[in-house]
Amino acid sequence: MPLLTLTPTAARRFAISRQHLDGPPRAAETMLDVIRDLGCLQLDPTSAVARSHLLVLWSRFGSYDPAHLDRLLWHERHLFEYWAHAASLVLTEDFPIHYDLMHRYSSGDPTWSGRSQVWMQENRAFHDHILDELARRGPLSSKEFEDKSASGWASTGWTSGRNVSRMLDFLWLRGRILVKERRGQTRYWDLAERCLPDWTPRDTLPRREVVRRSVLRAVRALGVARANHIKQHFTRNRYDELPAVLDELEAEGRLQRVSIAGDGASWPGVWYLHTDDLPQLEHLQNGGWQPRTTLLSPFDNLIADRARTELMFDFEYRIEIYVPQNKRKYGYFVLPILHGDRLIGRIDPLMNRKQGVLQINAVYAEPGAPAAAAPAIADTIASLATFLGAQAIACTDRVPEQWKAALRSS
Repeated sequence: MPLLTLTPTAARRFAISRQHLDGPPRAAETMLDVIRDLGCLQLDPTSAVARSHLLVLWSRFGSYDPAHLDRLLWHERHLFEYWAHAASLVLTEDFPIHYDLMHRYSSGDPTWSGRSQVWMQENRAFHDHILDELARRGPLSSKEFEDKSASGWASTGWTSGRNVSRMLDFLWLRGRILVKERRGQTRYWDLAERCLPDWTPRDTLPRREVVRRSVLRAVRALGVARANHIKQHFTRNRYDELPAVLDELEAEGRLQRVSIAGDGASWPGVWYLHTDDLPQLEHLQNGGWQPRTTLLSPFDNLIADRARTELMFDFEYRIEIYVPQNKRKYGYFVLPILHGDRLIGRIDPLMNRKQGVLQINAVYAEPGAPAAAAPAIADTIASLATFLGAQAIACTDRVPEQWKAALRSS
């Protein structure tokens, strides 16, 4: 079979479409299907605008009702909180994939920090106490446990001395406990068997099969991907023997190699796409592309791999939450602007909940960003304000000249 060659434009559009960021906003009733295609939604406590996973869904659904997500997560239990490429909402149907990590933590896998294993062994009675308390009284928040550690957790970071929280985290990674509910940002823990539905698949898969399934999920989410992109996505850095697995899936006809060249550029390396997605790619190449303008969370699945983002979109993005204010280049919680198949700028927003105002501290345009994008950018900012329940939008003068009239009047 001759090697399929895509132009960079086609590759970008395919990746965006696989991420449900093209065309009109998706219907809220399709939320589970969309999350299934994404594979996971990264969780982050920052709420300068809104929690990241809520913004990721807003980018795809517009001003949706978060009750749809709550139903999937807390009532129907199609989702639960666990570790994917970071702390995330993951699919209950993918439990066998995530159980692999739970088992590795529980069995003393050498990839887990030896210091952590020693601390758990020293605090076995503390470990059992928390499980006993949950069995008797759960669900409980971390504040409701007595610290009965025999030795304190020491680190140079923020976790030092947080013995209850560290034990809960380790029990969570081992799959012994899960988040039963959240009240605000407070997690309420319970025994895993009381959090997961009866229909949860509980197959114990061979390690190779876990990697195979993870690769297929990652490639479908990314659209087109090189091996190093797969490593950074979904079950980040847990792709044992990845070259052999890729060869295996290609031989089976599950994956297809592609090259990416044209439009005056050539992207290096071997790229893969999932053969089930070939009809979607063909549709996009035959006039089916529908551009959309929206804003992306800093932790959006499309841009979570910063090196891939720079290659595919010629867009350098670094989150500056932990950068001192006087050293920030763009702002605290900056949202890239997706316009069609390009990232054309970024905004620095803040939701002032007391005043009910979405503040736009600054807007930045990339070189060559089209002036004609201004009305679409203003519309997507207005959509975000509606989603956040803002009564007004306050935009400063720190706006590119070609966009100023539209944004200042929004």
